[in-house]
Amino acid sequence: MVSTTSTGQMRQLVEDLQTLEDKLRQGGGPKRIDKQHRDGKLTARERIAKLLDPGSMFLEIGLLIAYDQYDGQAPAAGVVTGAGKIEGRPAIVVANDATVKAGAWWPETITKILRAQEIAMRNRVPIVYLVDSAGVNLPLQDGIFPGQYGAARIFYYNSLMRRRLHVPQIAAVMGPCIAGGAYLPALSDVIIMVEGTSFMGLGGPNLVKGAVGQVVDAESLGGAHMHTTASGVAHYRTKDDSSCLLLIRERFRALPAAQPSALDGSPPAKPAEGLYDLMPADHRLPYNIEDAIERIFDRDDYLEFQPNHAPELLCADAKLFGRPVALVANRRGMLKTESGPRIGGIVYAESARKVAYFVENAERNGVPLIYLQDVSGFMVGVDAERDGIIRAGAEMVETMACATVPKIVLTLNHASGAGYYAMAGQGFDPTFTFGWPTARIGVMEGDSAVQAIHGPELERLKTDGKSVPEDLQERIARTRADYDRWLDSRYAAARGHVDALIDPLETRRVLAFALEIATARGHREHLVLETL
Repeated sequence: MVSTTSTGQMRQLVEDLQTLEDKLRQGGGPKRIDKQHRDGKLTARERIAKLLDPGSMFLEIGLLIAYDQYDGQAPAAGVVTGAGKIEGRPAIVVANDATVKAGAWWPETITKILRAQEIAMRNRVPIVYLVDSAGVNLPLQDGIFPGQYGAARIFYYNSLMRRRLHVPQIAAVMGPCIAGGAYLPALSDVIIMVEGTSFMGLGGPNLVKGAVGQVVDAESLGGAHMHTTASGVAHYRTKDDSSCLLLIRERFRALPAAQPSALDGSPPAKPAEGLYDLMPADHRLPYNIEDAIERIFDRDDYLEFQPNHAPELLCADAKLFGRPVALVANRRGMLKTESGPRIGGIVYAESARKVAYFVENAERNGVPLIYLQDVSGFMVGVDAERDGIIRAGAEMVETMACATVPKIVLTLNHASGAGYYAMAGQGFDPTFTFGWPTARIGVMEGDSAVQAIHGPELERLKTDGKSVPEDLQERIARTRADYDRWLDSRYAAARGHVDALIDPLETRRVLAFALEIATARGHREHLVLETL
């Protein structure tokens, strides 16, 4: 009998995640939210709620970024990013959270904005910037200003979207927009400013006074009236936040019609609630991946590819709300095969070649790929090397890396070693990456790390018949503790290794919306070098 998590265990993980997320969504807290309101402005999340279609989903990206850094002073890195629908059209939204250090940019703020822009570029969906930022967080400027992926990269992406990719960009300056940050709206297609609250300028009044000796107020220097009358930098002026957001929606109605999102399909064969009971209480124990598939994907038109060959890697044609997808998933446990038992979660030479062929077929047919990751790595040993595991693994990686169809990843449990890479790891630019609260992303598990780091010393002590000294026991305990922390799903989310952690019950809905965004324009994703 396989030991699985109780509903209560998974529910507790989800509740802990939701408690953390609810706290982060408060931004700088009630007092700063009140100040935002007193200043005549909505908060970033209030703006997004008014901008998106009523009742539609907002798929937030990077909510946990930096939550465990800066003594907790940078919730969500001071910027809200995600995907939603505006006038029925999928769109990406970037909104500075002025309740967090006046919307100043932290190093991770840049990371989040770039990720949002990359999603917009890759999927050719419009992007909206709701700007309300005091600029660079100056004490941390060395991690913000310079470098290939510093703030300049944002403006590079702005330029590519305007000149080469023709991705619509709408910028609403709803608060301060200072210094180099002003180039973000300046490089957008449409600039909207709000009377009385917005400012846009390469330098504020104090800097202008110090630099050139001019004494001027903010409104005269870079307010909405000046920029929509004298400078002509901005295109529209509105009286308040609400009318600004309505104008953005009006601009969306003027865009060419998007591809219809309507597909129905059949419901899953089993209810989603069973996903809480799916994962083992001990992450090393097996479970039935088909049980997850039957609760996430459409009941009809499911067909496994080569089910009796290399079964440790499941490949199948499936549908998600009627949309065809090519599914790649790891099976766990001991599996019987013609050539002997196989360890699930391990990639063998045969399974690597099987997946490579399956992915090639998906690419030829233009079918998006969905990876359900629970992989511990590639097989090692004499037999594996003689079977050509290195070459087979390279084929699996290469076909995945070069596939131009959308790739969506969901990490259920393990994502370890080179197997994580081959299963569309983040370094290969998947379209979206998600994880359950049980996700564990790292080079290896703690026990394996203990063996790799301390194994030779332990073996010598065993050979000499000596007990393990206290200092070595302490080092082993530290190694285990470090790996437990690194393998926590929230640690990965805080560093952007997944776009979002999701409640298992929301899996079908989240994957379907991600797939809709990825296929919104009805074309394939360009290769990284061609796009960026």
